[in-house]
This record gives sequence, structure tokens and C-alpha cells, in this order.
Amino acid sequence: MHRLETLRSNTDLSEDDVEAAASVLRSDAIDVEQPLLEEHDQETNGQQSGRRVLGPRESFRRAGHEVMAARRFLKRANESSASSKSAATPRTWSDRIVNIGTGLMPEVQKPDAEDVGAPSKGPGIISPMTDFRAYYQLVIGSWMNVLLLAVPLGWVAYFLHWGSMAVFLLNFAALIPLALILGEVTEDLALRFGQTIGGLLNATFGNVVEAILSIAALMKGLYTVVATSLIGSILSNLLLVLGFCFLCGGSKYKQQQFNLLANKACCSMLFMACIALSIPVSSQFMYGKEMADDTTVAHLSHGTAILLIIVYACYLLFQLKTHEDLFASDEGGEAPCLSLSGAIGGLAVITVIVAVCSEFLTGALEDVSKQSGLNQAFLGLIVLPIAGNACEHITAVFVSIKNKMDLAIGVALGSSIQIAVFVIPVTVIVGWVFNKPFFLDSFAPFPTLMLTFAVIHAYFVSSDGNSNWLMGVELVGTYTLIAMLYLFLHMS
Repeated sequence: MHRLETLRSNTDLSEDDVEAAASVLRSDAIDVEQPLLEEHDQETNGQQSGRRVLGPRESFRRAGHEVMAARRFLKRANESSASSKSAATPRTWSDRIVNIGTGLMPEVQKPDAEDVGAPSKGPGIISPMTDFRAYYQLVIGSWMNVLLLAVPLGWVAYFLHWGSMAVFLLNFAALIPLALILGEVTEDLALRFGQTIGGLLNATFGNVVEAILSIAALMKGLYTVVATSLIGSILSNLLLVLGFCFLCGGSKYKQQQFNLLANKACCSMLFMACIALSIPVSSQFMYGKEMADDTTVAHLSHGTAILLIIVYACYLLFQLKTHEDLFASDEGGEAPCLSLSGAIGGLAVITVIVAVCSEFLTGALEDVSKQSGLNQAFLGLIVLPIAGNACEHITAVFVSIKNKMDLAIGVALGSSIQIAVFVIPVTVIVGWVFNKPFFLDSFAPFPTLMLTFAVIHAYFVSSDGNSNWLMGVELVGTYTLIAMLYLFLHMS
């Protein structure tokens, strides 16, 4: 009580702050800074015994120390109370669905500790019924999953010949929730293997929908669709997603900050990918006859693809090991919701469903292009990236509204890097294996040039580590200009 009276009389703390300190002391919620309080007691006793009158300057200084010490004490009390409540909270479906709010449905009840597969229990401990409940919660966690009804309808439309437009639209709609569920199951599986293996899993399956779509189009010889859809996915993440993050976050906060060093690392990787894509195209203008031979272009493309994969492996090492502090996430202490077998089985089933839907969608694409009057380049650059990136768009926007800009930018730029230096070279290598002549010169000069400008633009608007809503308007406006050009050009 003596210490509380000292705080009340010698500081400018409000009565509510003093009462909060008293409550914490009585409950022994945290370890009080005993040396600080003992020092204050000694000073107080010395003042009482010596009766020395302090001057205004020293009194003000000591009062300031008392205020700062008391506020540090209250801050630690609040942090300790919050951490004690959240330390044992298991992961539930889902950070992106429930916590971020993309679901817009009532939050599902969190499972008990026994229902989640904590790593301490070892993999595969959870019963199949618990896996079923986890998948059930995932499905009902978002209104977007209503589009799962399009999966059987899309297959029925294909086998009963409802028409190319119906097949295309239904399977296109089905890919949106499948991408969301695939991402959730991948993250859940990654929790079991630590940061390094988990990062590799996320890197491999993070853009599996885009990869499957590209490979399906590649097998049908739709090389224009493959090239434009991959570049369109990068442009969508760089301009549309990042722009909406800045715009929506800036509408709530005047200025938002993010990790500048991580942003530079991501943009430099993307710029290197732009150089790699530009070399085969630009070489044809400089060395026309020498580069006219398909063998030369093939060797250059295959060598570049292998080099990009090696560089991507180095980027993962940089992100997950040597400089992991730059990419540190605020989330932690989560336990998986699924057993090991449940996660692997679900991942396999969903991947097969995505592959089938992608096969049906790309099979109908040529007829849809003729019926709608839209060129395949527009469908690949603007329309198809929506299916693979829709959930990432919503995720990034919602976390930016919560002022978690590092996470929002990580979603946008991380997905762009995966496509640029992993999915694109993998697609080239798959074409090499199956004797499909898809080389890097399939990327037309104009989209490649637009991609380079987009990377430069995205870097310049975020080069100081701060963002506001005007930057978002600029990025979204740039993406709209590119979309309008392809729409009006190919319609005419």
C-alpha cells in the first residue's frame, strides 16, 4: 500500500492507472520490478529522515522517472496478461477465414486442445472424425466456399455437353474456393515440419493452381494462354493486390509502415526475373539470324529456367535461414488442425480436383474466345489470374486494413516471386520433358515490357518503407490501363 500511495502522490498517473496497478499487485500477475521499487523506497526514506527539500528541477526529474517506471510496469502487466491468455491457443480454421474476416460468416467454435494435432503429440494422432470436423469447419468458414457447388456442376456440364461457355464459367468458379482450401491445408501441413520444410511446402504448393492451369494449357498447345496467364498473375499481384492493400489500408490509416529491407529483396528478385524473360525476346532483335534457330532458343530457355530455380532456392535459403528476421511473422505458437495423414490425403485429393477442373477449363477456352470475341491473350492476362489469386487478394486487403502491412506485402510480392522464378521455369522444363516447344520467347515483348515497368513502379512507390492511399490509386490505375488496352485492342 505504501508503494501505491507513493505512485498516487508523486506521479501524474490517473486514478484508473493507480487502481490498475493495485489490481495487478494484488493478483501477482507479473514479477514486479523489485529493485526499482526498493530504490524508490530508499529515496523516500532518505527524504523523510534527512528532510532535504528538493529543488524544482530535481523534483521534476524524479517525478518523470516515477511516471515512466509506473507506465512500464502497467505495460508489462498488460502484455503478461495478454500472453497468458493466448499462449496455449491452438490454430483453428482459419487465420485467413476467421481472424482476418474473409469468411464473413459467424466464427466457428474453436476445437478443444485434444482436437488439434499439437506437434508434441506426434503426427497422425488425430482421429479421422477429428479430421472430418476440421474440414467441415473449413468449408463452412467462408461464404466463398458456396462456389464449391460449381465443382460437380462443372463436371456435369463437361460430360453432358452443356456448352463451352457453361463448362468454362463453372470450372472457373470452382477453382476460386479450391485455391483457398488448398492454401489452408498446405499451411496446416507446414506446421508439422518446422520453418524450413514448412517454407518449402508453402513455396511448392503456394501457387499450385496457377501451375496446374499453365501445364494444362501447355499440354493443349495454348502457348499464348500459358505465357499471358503467368505474366498476368504477376501483374495482378504487383499492381492490383498491392494497390488495393495500399488503398484500403491507407483509407483507415494516414501512413503505414513496412519492412523496407524485405521489400527491396523481393523487388530485386522480380527485376532479375524480368531480365531473364527479356533476354530471349531482345536477342531476336539484336541477333536475328543467329536466334532464329529453335535449338538456340531452346538451349537458352532451358538454361535460364534451371538458373532461375537455383536462384529461387537461394532466395528460400535467404528467407528461411540466413535472414529469417527480415521475414519474421507475427503469428506463432500454432498447432495443426489435421493429422498428418488427413493433411496429405486432403492435399492430394484437392490437387487432383484442381487438375480436373483446369483440364475442363482450358479445353473450353478456345471456343469461349470465339464466342465472346475476347482474345486468348486477354483471357490469359486478366481473367485466368482471378481464379488463382482471388483468395490471396482478399487476404492481403484484409490484413492491410488491420495495419499488418508486412504480411500484406509478403502475400503480394511473395506470390509474384513464386510465379516468376519458380512456376515459369517449371513450366518451361515440363514443356522440355514432354516435347512441347514452350520457350521463353513465347513471352511477347509488350507484356514483358509491362511487367518490367510494373516491377519498377511497385519498387518506387514503396521505396521508403511507407505507404498511403494515393500509392494504391497509382498502382490500381496502372493495372486498369493495361487491362483496358488488351480489352479494347482485341475486341477491335
